[in-house]
Amino acid sequence: MLKKDLRLIYSERRKNLTPQKISDLSLSLANLLLKLPIWNYSYYHLFLSITEKKEVDTSFIMSILQGKDKNILLPKMLDDQNLINFLLTDSTPIKKNHWNIPEPVDGIEVPPEKIDVVFLPLMAFDLKGHRVGYGKGFYDVLLQKCKPDVIKVGLSLFDAEEKIMDINPHDIPLNYCVTPNRIYSF
Repeated sequence: MLKKDLRLIYSERRKNLTPQKISDLSLSLANLLLKLPIWNYSYYHLFLSITEKKEVDTSFIMSILQGKDKNILLPKMLDDQNLINFLLTDSTPIKKNHWNIPEPVDGIEVPPEKIDVVFLPLMAFDLKGHRVGYGKGFYDVLLQKCKPDVIKVGLSLFDAEEKIMDINPHDIPLNYCVTPNRIYSF
């Protein structure tokens, strides 16, 4: 299936989810994440959920990371395609931008080369680890700046599609994708 079609289908599927259902699915997903071999690292990039888009609620993952005393990096949109990463501290101010994306206002910037694990938002993914995001390429650009062995973990409320047809050369596949029911390894 084509990316544009998948975006439409999964936007509709998300619209049918209640806040309670999203919370339940997100908690199940976070519990499955604990089974991944990714917890011996230091720097974890975690997006904050856009509640209006009914994304995975990442607050459960944040609690896990804080409980394991990990460095949590939050993204901030810098321009039309670039993200910068700020270290989450007790005093990090968070504010929604004009797209309703919660992001740090400022703080301690951490370069992408230091990131060990990136948790990626997505609309859909396939059995080869290719993902469909919102189409702006922010994470493709970020991943190109990370070290080659950065671990890429997609987070999805839904299971995999068979195949995404229109993969671009700059699309970077996932290492894992975790859903509420299953871990996919690529």
